[in-house]
Amino acid sequence: MRAIDIIEKKRDGHSLSTEEIRFFIEGFTAGEIPDYQASAWAMAVLLQGMDGRETADLTTAMAESGDQIDLSALVDIAVDKHSTGGVGDKTTLVAEPVVSACGVPVGKMSGRGLSFTGGTLDKMESFAGYRVDLTMEEFLQQLDQIGLVLAGQTADLAPADGKLYALRDVTGTVPSIPLIASSVMSKKIAAGAQAILLDVKLGSGAFMPDQEQAERLARLMVEIGDHAGRKVVALLSDMNQPLGRAVGNALEVKEAIATLSGGGPSDFREHALVVAGHMLTLGGAADDPEHGRQLAAEALEDGRALDKFRLLVEAQGGEPLWVDEPGNLPQASLIEQVEASHSGVLAEINARQVGLAVVGLGGGRQKKGDPIDPAVGVLIHHNVGDEVNAGQPLFEVHANDQAKLAEARQMILAAHRIVEGPVEPLPLFYGSFGG
Repeated sequence: MRAIDIIEKKRDGHSLSTEEIRFFIEGFTAGEIPDYQASAWAMAVLLQGMDGRETADLTTAMAESGDQIDLSALVDIAVDKHSTGGVGDKTTLVAEPVVSACGVPVGKMSGRGLSFTGGTLDKMESFAGYRVDLTMEEFLQQLDQIGLVLAGQTADLAPADGKLYALRDVTGTVPSIPLIASSVMSKKIAAGAQAILLDVKLGSGAFMPDQEQAERLARLMVEIGDHAGRKVVALLSDMNQPLGRAVGNALEVKEAIATLSGGGPSDFREHALVVAGHMLTLGGAADDPEHGRQLAAEALEDGRALDKFRLLVEAQGGEPLWVDEPGNLPQASLIEQVEASHSGVLAEINARQVGLAVVGLGGGRQKKGDPIDPAVGVLIHHNVGDEVNAGQPLFEVHANDQAKLAEARQMILAAHRIVEGPVEPLPLFYGSFGG
């Protein structure tokens, strides 16, 4: 077989055989197929798609490209959670300590930011010294000792996905449903969690812009999980506006800490509680998602979840005192409030534009390997459906460069649309699959 033949076959809209997919993934992982051919293949998949069998074969090939973890000897059941990417989505930082505090172990391997969406690892690295590159032995030991791990994907775990993940971010191939599904599920299958909660985002700030596409992705990932013998639930959640108030790494960590401390924005808090409720149900600690939500709320209110988060930061080398004194987290040198020019009701806060503005500030990557400035970002003061008055603060930009601040200000201002008539608030969720 030749890589070019496989690229051309997919380019022309034909289905790839199991053997062709395995050959391509094994060659790419081994370095025998270069990045430029993998990028061309990914673009062909984006444009031509893959059927269910091809996607399952791709997932299996990527999961089997490296080590696979068996957690059954360590814990009765471990629950993992994955979001398909959103703007201001710091749910993992709250939901996973909550679930662990309720007695269900959570061992998660997270990723970096993709395109206009933030990455969990980038957020956690706002803590000085926080290590994401744990060895497999360290990962398993920490899961056993404190019941919570939030680390990066090891080089030996689904290495094909790690390489392809980085390429997709900078080659315009992120929004492919087969590539998203196989990327997510190959990591989850290889990482060994017996139960998986998938948070599938839809809207302007998601890779799935509409509900139909989001449902396709959700159903596909649930089917892949079922085939692999995993318990999987997929939630469809809104990303037509940023989740919570903060967008940007250290700002989002501060908002997560505020939520773990019993505060935080009400929409984000409720989103995290619903996600945690489903995770606790999957893990057998709750009878149903509503019971799970009640258990999760108790863990927030009595401080157990915050204690667990502090343990996580300390276990991975971060400064635990910063959890209690988040003012020590990186802070921008320039902060500017931007006010509404006229009164009305917020009809739109385009989440994609907000996310791109934060990338422009330095809070995300425009090309592979770009450094991240953890201090920059934006605080959005309102939600869709809120009334605003002329002169009232709309948002707050945190920057370390005056020119970048000016550009972000204009982008985020344009992302806000104020109208005269009443506007219905956006829902948090649109439905669920699996379970």
